[in-house]
Amino acid sequence: MDARLAGKTALVTGAATGIGRAIADRFVAEGARVVYADLDAAGAEAAAQGPSALAVTMDISDEASVESGYAHVVAAGWQLDVVVANAGVQLFGHDAPVADLDLTTWQRTVDVNLTGTFLTVKHGVRALRAGGRGGSVILTGSPTALNGEGADFTAYSASKAGMHGLARAVAGAYAREDIRVNVVVPGYTETTLVSTISGDPESRAAIVSRIPLGRAGSPRDVEGAMVFLASDDGSFATGAEFRVDGGMTTL
Repeated sequence: MDARLAGKTALVTGAATGIGRAIADRFVAEGARVVYADLDAAGAEAAAQGPSALAVTMDISDEASVESGYAHVVAAGWQLDVVVANAGVQLFGHDAPVADLDLTTWQRTVDVNLTGTFLTVKHGVRALRAGGRGGSVILTGSPTALNGEGADFTAYSASKAGMHGLARAVAGAYAREDIRVNVVVPGYTETTLVSTISGDPESRAAIVSRIPLGRAGSPRDVEGAMVFLASDDGSFATGAEFRVDGGMTTL
């Protein structure tokens, strides 16, 4: 494997499990130093193995925790080139069509997915600007922000749509400083986040039937797009959405 990220340093939120873990591990394999940031401190420590990996505890919904996480990176002597805002929640069993949605579920989802992404990107951009050499910010979006896939998940869909809008605004604001901001949009990707669906054969079959490529996605399917955007190969891409969804939102 070519080391497409040799010489780069990246921070990935939600890196203890699922898509975040796959991204972080792939970045390390591609030659990067990687900060595994997660609310689950033990999980981040277990995932971050070797001299090219650093575990950081970060609650993205808490600005003090986010600031502390980035300060830990600086204290380690690492200068960031890439920030992946991946961490998020989907509150199955609580999220619902809007008339049935309680305020607590709405607020918790928005606090993590939208405010948490805002805080990750806010302090991530500050870290990239401090380095003075630009960089790449990548958000993990969702088809629910683009079509009717999220009809039963009002809070999740709205929070992801907000993330997509945030990415466009930040891309426009910092393009002149060579800070690129893009969204990778995985389709139905089987991780612990969607175990409610993957564990129910009928629900799983229904969603897979809407994917033109005819199968569920895996975290590995998302890695390549992330590597492209983190690498110099993606140096002319900003403000864009890269859909890795088996055709769910495009065909």
